[in-house]
Amino acid sequence: AELVAQLQSIPHLQRLRVHTRLPVVVPERITDSLLAWLTGGRLKPVMVLHINHPNEIDHTLGDAVQHLRERQVVLLNQSVLLKGVNDDAATLIALSEGLFAAGILPYYLHQLDRVQGARHFEVDPTRARALLAEVRQRLPGYLVPRLVQEIPGMDAKLPL
Repeated sequence: AELVAQLQSIPHLQRLRVHTRLPVVVPERITDSLLAWLTGGRLKPVMVLHINHPNEIDHTLGDAVQHLRERQVVLLNQSVLLKGVNDDAATLIALSEGLFAAGILPYYLHQLDRVQGARHFEVDPTRARALLAEVRQRLPGYLVPRLVQEIPGMDAKLPL
């Protein structure tokens, strides 16, 4: 809340973007107090959730998200493409549909960052593109996340 108050005083800022898994793992933390500092200023709040599988979407998440939506928080999702977890079109489609039903817009599908201990989750970029092409054939455009990757040293995520 203190940091947000400081950000509010920077004239050129227009939005407050928060990336979090909080509504997924501890939905009861979406309290009136949190909503007050998130939505109480001039900055337009955007919350980017990190939901990777449709099984993470349940009624407790839905309740937390509803509180955020009632306060005009824009809700986006970024998922990480994970081998053996969500690397099939049916799962990605179910994820996008579940997100949208909860009031969350699918935004990014990340290619896995190459970090120590996670290589076994890596999906080949050619396979990732093919998966997204299949998803694109079966969903309307607004439910298809952008396939991106982060490259160390680059200023922004890059389309894959």
